[in-house]
Amino acid sequence: MAEDDLKAELERLKAENEALKNKKTRSAFLKISEKGAVSVYGLGRFPVTLYKEQWIRLLDMGGDIRSFIEENQDKLKSKGSD
Repeated sequence: MAEDDLKAELERLKAENEALKNKKTRSAFLKISEKGAVSVYGLGRFPVTLYKEQWIRLLDMGGDIRSFIEENQDKLKSKGSD
């Protein structure tokens, strides 16, 4: 590579690195696991991995989960609370 090309590549990588550093929060994202399950990354330290049937059952319970959280608000903690 020519020196000019190396300098241009270095600047591009510096800019990319700076953009990654400035990214405040990483949103959740999905991946397919090695065993064919669906993994959600970005919610905590480890991914949440379930097979498709489990995700469908969980998603079908969405209303129940929201109601449960509302009913038990005083007993539940939020991330970062003591």
